[in-house]
Amino acid sequence: MAGLDPAIHRRKMDARVTRAFAPAFDGLCPRMTVTIGNGMIQARRIGHATFETPDLDQAIDYFTQVVGLVLTERDKDRAYLASRIGALSVALDRGGEARCTRLAFEVAADTDFADASRRLADAGLASERRNDSAPGLSEVLTLNDPKGTAIDLFAQWRPVGAPADVAGAGVLKLGHVAFVVGDPKAMAEFYTTVLGFRVSDWIDDFFVFLRCNADHHAVNFVRGEQSVLHHFAFEVRDFAALQNACDLLGRKRIPIAWGPVRLGPGHNVAIFHRNGDDHMVEFYAELDQMKDEALGYWDPRPWHREYPQRPKVWTGDSRRIWGLPPGPDFERRGRPKT
Repeated sequence: MAGLDPAIHRRKMDARVTRAFAPAFDGLCPRMTVTIGNGMIQARRIGHATFETPDLDQAIDYFTQVVGLVLTERDKDRAYLASRIGALSVALDRGGEARCTRLAFEVAADTDFADASRRLADAGLASERRNDSAPGLSEVLTLNDPKGTAIDLFAQWRPVGAPADVAGAGVLKLGHVAFVVGDPKAMAEFYTTVLGFRVSDWIDDFFVFLRCNADHHAVNFVRGEQSVLHHFAFEVRDFAALQNACDLLGRKRIPIAWGPVRLGPGHNVAIFHRNGDDHMVEFYAELDQMKDEALGYWDPRPWHREYPQRPKVWTGDSRRIWGLPPGPDFERRGRPKT
């Protein structure tokens, strides 16, 4: 099993790796310098997330009939679900506790996993190479992040199903996953120095947004008492699809915990609800994109309040552009410390 000793990590972190956003870690400066490609490994895209669930049948029903994924494989204790274009998006394992156990990220096709494994070992990070770990993936390089979530890196993938008509919200892709952690600054440092992420925004000093491609964020970390899943999110086509998702949740008697709202960091329009495993799930559209890292600002949009809109620290009510504040159920578990 791949593992991480945080003490070894702190002592032996590769000195050749420069922090991508030093001001983000030292004072949370509103103007953060954009640097790309400083990680030991450069993650390019979030692929899929793996969840343990006590009720596999209920979880499959939710992801197919509400989210709009396609069941591609299942056995007694495991299931795999893909997007409407056949990209693996969610893996489900039967377990005693509802939780997220793994994240998969795509890296460049020419990534040398043997060399990457050696560089990780030099920095005190254990890793292992695995084959056929999930449908559509051949070889993966696996390591653990500081909170113990397994990170599967893959350089090649193939569709696990043909394009299909779907039920539910008909999401386009898994967009991001957020966790409550004791120290979001330390998690941001790991993801930037090891996996090549860049800091997109902070909310005060307790909530960080990290990207690995043009999309504003692929992972988020918010400060809290214990390490738990905060929420995960799927992109839908546009605002009309988001409205349809609201109607879908209404028909299925699933309460909307927050939204519709246009958020500040990322500027996405979003709705949030809880699934049968009590996880908070977001549907969103219109997420900010940084199409040119050298320019260092988000592609301008009419709803921005700054031109150009750059990575920054959001405070107070500025963290949402419009919409009501979240309802009491939104952060019922893993409430951040503010």
